Amino acid sequence: MLKAVTIAEAFCHTLFPTIFEILMRMLEEQCVFPLPEPQDLFQASQMKFEDFQKDLRKLKKDLKACEVEAGKVYQVSSKEHIQPFKENMEQFIIQAKIDQEAEENSLTETHKCFLETTAYFFMKPKIGEKEVSPNVFFSIWHEFSSDFKDFWKKENKLILQERVKEAEEVCRQKKGKSLYKIKPRHDSGIKAKISMKT
Repeated sequence: MLKAVTIAEAFCHTLFPTIFEILMRMLEEQCVFPLPEPQDLFQASQMKFEDFQKDLRKLKKDLKACEVEAGKVYQVSSKEHIQPFKENMEQFIIQAKIDQEAEENSLTETHKCFLETTAYFFMKPKIGEKEVSPNVFFSIWHEFSSDFKDFWKKENKLILQERVKEAEEVCRQKKGKSLYKIKPRHDSGIKAKISMKT
């Protein structure tokens, strides 16, 4: 495969350097969609900060229950059997509390950034709601991103078609100025000699 690419590359590069450069430029300039994907915005519109807060409260409650249960095991266990369990559980609970607190801080910061973003875009909450919901905010952006992606794909297709036409035109020009000349065939066989005599 590599050898075939190298031979084809060398052929294109020596015979049609401009076409080769255009095609390589087309491959290098593959565009990346500049906005978030519409499906990501749709998923963001389905989230609710209240659900995350509820889940974190439940997690905190479960962690406290785990700590209480571990304490009961410490009391019931004999000193010779308690040590690997107690040490591991204490490390686990300490790390779980740190992680849980970090998640709470992250959610609070994310919620704050979301509210600042909605304020930046002058979005007002619906009547009866205290703040703009992610559903309202991201639904608008989902529609915009979907429409924009459709137009973006069409424009990229048109640009690609223009580049292909450029490459074809260069190819036609190169064919017009061929690197080798084809001479017309002169008949020199028996048929030609017979036809000349008659």
